[in-house]
Amino acid sequence: MNQRTLILLCAVLALPPMPTLFAAEMGSKAPDCELSSLKEMQSYHLQHFHGKVIYVDFWSSWCPPCAKSFPFLNELEHDLKDKGLQVIGVNLDQAPEDAKTFLGKYPANFTVVADANGKCATDFDVKAMPASYLIDRNGVIRHVHLGFRAEEAKELKILAEQLLAEQK
Repeated sequence: MNQRTLILLCAVLALPPMPTLFAAEMGSKAPDCELSSLKEMQSYHLQHFHGKVIYVDFWSSWCPPCAKSFPFLNELEHDLKDKGLQVIGVNLDQAPEDAKTFLGKYPANFTVVADANGKCATDFDVKAMPASYLIDRNGVIRHVHLGFRAEEAKELKILAEQLLAEQK
């Protein structure tokens, strides 16, 4: 990240929070974002995954905690996919090359999509990186988690397992 981008990011983060029209918070319906694949020319809508428990993780290549979260996200996908969990990593880099370089260092064994224009991040009211949203089978946000520390992984996995155990 260049110095100008870093200064701009710091300035934006220093601004007081502005209310969003449709803030995604626990208990609210998850926004139905349109996202695009980083690999092929395919678009995704979060609504497409309705009926599954979804772990949506917003990340960016310049985010050190994001890199630390990828082994956990891979494990989550591996351990719980057959039980109905869908892990979706939503990249917020403006340049796809930045995301692809990051993925070369930190491979993802889960669905990775791009939100280059930031519309989905705005709809979810993302306040930190990474920002994770655990969404139940009915499309309701049941847990919001900002940042990532390895010691939190066990609790996040338990939350996902609890949602998977619920009936639709």
